[in-house]
Amino acid sequence: MQGRETAAAPLDEGARSILRQPKAVWATAGASVVAFMGIGLVDPILPSIAQGLEATPSQVSLLFTSYFLITAFAMLVTGFVSSRIGGRKTLLAGLALVILFAALSGTSGSVGELVGFRAGWGLGNALFVSTSLAVIVGAAAGGSAAAILLYESALGLGMACGPLLGAVLGDASWRYPFFGTAALMAVGFVCIAVFLKEQPTPARKTSLLDPVRALGHGGLASAAASAFFYNYAFFTVLAFTPFVLNMTPYKSGAVFFAWGVLLAVFSVLVAPRLQERFGSLKVLGGSLLLLAVDLLVLGYGNHAAAVVGTVASGAFIGLNNTVYTELALGVSDAPRPVASAGYNFVRWFAAAAAPFLAPKIEEWTDIRIPFVVAAAAAVVGAGIVWVKRTSLSLEAKELKPLHAVEDSVSVVAN
Repeated sequence: MQGRETAAAPLDEGARSILRQPKAVWATAGASVVAFMGIGLVDPILPSIAQGLEATPSQVSLLFTSYFLITAFAMLVTGFVSSRIGGRKTLLAGLALVILFAALSGTSGSVGELVGFRAGWGLGNALFVSTSLAVIVGAAAGGSAAAILLYESALGLGMACGPLLGAVLGDASWRYPFFGTAALMAVGFVCIAVFLKEQPTPARKTSLLDPVRALGHGGLASAAASAFFYNYAFFTVLAFTPFVLNMTPYKSGAVFFAWGVLLAVFSVLVAPRLQERFGSLKVLGGSLLLLAVDLLVLGYGNHAAAVVGTVASGAFIGLNNTVYTELALGVSDAPRPVASAGYNFVRWFAAAAAPFLAPKIEEWTDIRIPFVVAAAAAVVGAGIVWVKRTSLSLEAKELKPLHAVEDSVSVVAN
């Protein structure tokens, strides 16, 4: 228990110093907000895109599939690239790709073109997001706890504001959110180019297979396997629910904004306190089971229940994101950037699968069954946590929150 008390102190210290940061940190954090906005940006405009491009829900959902499939494979590349050219150049390369493919997305004449452009966007986002935390930690003032808190706040803010931006711009045309994202990322590119100095490259270069080798550790493999099933449930909510709600972009954006606010609050503020009190694995297992119940409410409730269930899922997703990331970073003896890359390589495949399979399952059955499948996936994730609880603990000790990670690399998923 003594470790929990010492873990809480840096968190409070980081909270006090989070606003006293150099311009380089604010530039990177601001660009991170926009990068995370890109994940939920298309949520409120999915029906509009389907109508504008005369596409089916399953075709439009491929916007997520192509994005996250490329992101999964990019996990094997990002460490290889950043350990050779440095964090600053990796960030700028990622931003340049996002600007290019976000702008091209807005010019799409068919759903096939849009899916392809989203794949390029996913590569750029992977390069940027997987490097931004390490850069923020390296440049931040006030200790790494403040840097981690700032990064997680950027993640939550981006996830909350993405659907809102998509709704505001998408109400005029489904193309405008893509152009808006490209413009915001261009501002981020200029800020990072001006304010962020190049950081030293690591002494040891990361190979392409290092993340795969890291999965040979039982604890990390168990965390990745559980997160795979959790991510299937998560992205069923994110990619399929907009079609179920069938709202105007403004109303759908408001629902997912509330969802994102809960995600941010529970990820940054609530998760550490629950971990301190109950332990990481109990929080994770309980949250996964509650998410499963919430998904069943989403599937079988009326429209009002679906709205409430969508918003409430943000709380469970926020808890899960924080605990899974800390498990991935601390459960094995692999370097944290390598462990994170291996973990994310596995879990992003589920993020690619869910948006494609959920509409297909609806076509084969009815609108409730995709949520039943997602709920079952969440239960399987909880089951893995329970069965592998020993290997998911550090030397048989209850895992404590890791909010002061010095050299970690984390991805949006979070």
